[in-house]
Amino acid sequence: MRIVLLGAPGSGKGTQSQRLVERFRIPQVSTGDLLRAAVARGTALGMQAKDAMDAGRLVADEIVLDMIRERLGEPDTRKGFILDGFPRNLAQARALDGLLAQIGQPLDAVLQMNVDYAELSRRIAGRRTCSDCGWVVNLLTSASEVPEPQRCPKTGQPHRLIQRPDDNEATVAERLRVYEEQTRPLVDYYRRQGLLRSIDAEGDVATVSARVEQALSR
Repeated sequence: MRIVLLGAPGSGKGTQSQRLVERFRIPQVSTGDLLRAAVARGTALGMQAKDAMDAGRLVADEIVLDMIRERLGEPDTRKGFILDGFPRNLAQARALDGLLAQIGQPLDAVLQMNVDYAELSRRIAGRRTCSDCGWVVNLLTSASEVPEPQRCPKTGQPHRLIQRPDDNEATVAERLRVYEEQTRPLVDYYRRQGLLRSIDAEGDVATVSARVEQALSR
């Protein structure tokens, strides 16, 4: 199963991605994680990305695509993958289509997570991330599901939950504006390809997960 997750910030992409990883035993491919790992390892692509970030520029799509190409060449992606954080606009979507065609791994589905914007603001305020492994939980919508005994797979210690700097009301409106302008057009793009699965992403995590599985079974 090869999946792209679409949705505004706070729509539950991270939470549902984690569940899909467990359900299908396929990896989540996050462009943010790829960039951080490449920079930390000091790879050629990582150094190019670091130069751009240090200069305050966006990392070029070509660099991100090359990182995705490398990642999708690893053995654990043979059964599929979940792309989270890419594509973010039409140019990236078209470039991704070309890459996946070249490597013979076309998409099976694109999940669009739909949530009212007022609810998104509330969710973002409650979102916390493990500073070590990137595990995401929402203290407002998933408090009952926070597993106290669970430990961070990287440290072996309890998760160190932090609120990301951009998860506050001051930045939410701008992030939603950028999403509407740049990412929302991807809905029609993938609908025309017959790949789009629109999900009502409001409700508890288990209910939304059931909707996701039902959409993917179509």
